[in-house]
Amino acid sequence: MMPLSMQSLSCWSMLYGNRHDTHARNSPMNAVARPAGLDRWFTPLLVFDLLAALAMVGVMWTALLYAGDAVNLDGEEQVAQRIFYFHIGSNIAALLGFLGSVIGSVGFLFSRRLVWDRWAAASVEVGTIFGILVLLSGSIWAKPAWNTYWTWDPRLTTATITVLIYIAYMLFRNGFDDPETRARFASVYALFAFLSVPLTYYSARLFRSIHPIVFDGVNEEAQGGFGVGPTMGQTLTIAMIGFALLFLAILFHRVRQLALEARIEALRENHDE
Repeated sequence: MMPLSMQSLSCWSMLYGNRHDTHARNSPMNAVARPAGLDRWFTPLLVFDLLAALAMVGVMWTALLYAGDAVNLDGEEQVAQRIFYFHIGSNIAALLGFLGSVIGSVGFLFSRRLVWDRWAAASVEVGTIFGILVLLSGSIWAKPAWNTYWTWDPRLTTATITVLIYIAYMLFRNGFDDPETRARFASVYALFAFLSVPLTYYSARLFRSIHPIVFDGVNEEAQGGFGVGPTMGQTLTIAMIGFALLFLAILFHRVRQLALEARIEALRENHDE
């Protein structure tokens, strides 16, 4: 059996070694370490990273400088209102993550291919990060609007529960050593976990809530709400697109990382044999 340090060096060499080494490229071990298509990720990822970075620069400029002031707010509320674009953008990114976990989970349950499970796991991880950003940005906005960083409003409560459910998903996955078993149970969990997402969205409509409704409706009991003018609507659209691109850029990197980890694990098992 190869020592761990040499084993790790061998894994690294197979994954990132000299591309001109014909013998290494054609070896059976390299077929495991460097699957077709994995190396082709690099250039598209670089381009996508650049697009996401430019989009986020656009989000910052429009949110802080281009968007007009809300007509019915003043003082601290007027300043804090600009976090609205980052709050909604993070919401969109979190939604994409949780929706991606459903797509990946369904894909695995139908195909039994672990690549779908990697997409589901990565989607949850990235989506949960943005879900936490939603809670943090909402708390910052709530202080001047509601005079408190936190209140057990139905929207805030259900959003927090959703984030906790997906954190539990990640912990749940770690309880299984066998990849097939882990993917199967995690896929079923993810499908049920997604039920909390529409509940969070409709909570301000189903229950008495002081949280403003941004899309498709008006909450008469809302506090801190405001009208969205033309420049604000344009900025909101740019923010949603920018955060969606940022989410996808991070997601692609995480999926690639999980694929590399799977290949390294396969190499280790091959060496052990």
